Amino acid sequence: MGMTAPAQGVALIVGAGDATGGAIARRFARGGLTVCAVRRDAAKLQPLLDQIKADGGTAHGFGSDARKEEAVVALVEQVEATIGPIEALVFNIGANVRTPVMEETARRYFKIWEMAAFGGFLYGREVAKRMLARERGTILFTGATASTRGAAGFSAFSGAKMALRALAQSMARELGPQGIHVAHTLIDGAIDTEFIRTLFPATYALKDKDGILNPDHIAENYWMLHTQPRDAWTHEMDLRPWMETF
Repeated sequence: MGMTAPAQGVALIVGAGDATGGAIARRFARGGLTVCAVRRDAAKLQPLLDQIKADGGTAHGFGSDARKEEAVVALVEQVEATIGPIEALVFNIGANVRTPVMEETARRYFKIWEMAAFGGFLYGREVAKRMLARERGTILFTGATASTRGAAGFSAFSGAKMALRALAQSMARELGPQGIHVAHTLIDGAIDTEFIRTLFPATYALKDKDGILNPDHIAENYWMLHTQPRDAWTHEMDLRPWMETF
């Protein structure tokens, strides 16, 4: 029997930034889920929350550090106890910092790993505890090109992203047979963000040719993963512009 997204419940979006994370939050809200958006600075969530509410959705914002176990445990408990059952977790924290390995510091390397990999473990574990009791749920981890290969200058980022991919694979094998859909995405290419527009204008100029990823189109694929029937689940999906080489 196929499974579709429930009409009620919560979509917990960790790393609900101004581009991809925000687009995913808006899409899940349109799908009927209550969005609980998380980023370190709660004040930066207000425009997203206002937009979701203006579009007829329901959303709550939380400021929290994904690297802190106590904070993650408390936030997941608060959401489950006061808002509703978490039907979907999207872990979308970035941490893409380019540094030559000879200039990389132990502190920064560790911080990038904490943000991109350890935080995924903490949220994945806490949410899975609740989902297992209900025998349903979706956990989506956002990966990158660095999840599969290390490029010059990305020793910390690729190490963390490869660890997140390994976590996703292990969780999928462990939780899939118990009704939990765990998927990992490989976002391969520049995304339509202020960061790319400002620092990489030549790349941003490809937007008119569909040469960079539209966050709303990424979000549509995340929603598709959440609503997939369980007889045909995707574990890993790569998304890239038609012009991108790989």
